[in-house]
Amino acid sequence: MTSTWLSEINWSDDGLVPVIAQEAESGTVLMVAWMNRDALKLTVEKGEAVYWSRSRKKLWHKGEESGHTQKIKDIRLDCDGDVVLLSVEQNGGIACHTGRHHCFFRKLENKQWVITSPILKNPDTIYKK
Repeated sequence: MTSTWLSEINWSDDGLVPVIAQEAESGTVLMVAWMNRDALKLTVEKGEAVYWSRSRKKLWHKGEESGHTQKIKDIRLDCDGDVVLLSVEQNGGIACHTGRHHCFFRKLENKQWVITSPILKNPDTIYKK
């Protein structure tokens, strides 16, 4: 596979691009993460989301521990070439490490963050530490 398409992405100085994962069926924004070139190449090759973990400084196949993988339906690049949008099928219905369907579970109401989405599964039972 030729990788000239990777050159069309405006990578940050540290070689990363922000990635939005959106649920294909509902349109819900599940999460935001980061990818480097290897992560994006692997995502295309595997057909499942692979991200770059900035905290662990390594590639992270979404669901490698939890089983909550993201099957790729579509990959898009924004007009400036600096944000990737993944349309995904979320396996298991949980995208957030907190055990919720998506990571955007806090809503600003009257200058306070209010939790608007329930925990679907206790993270302690998802992640074996």
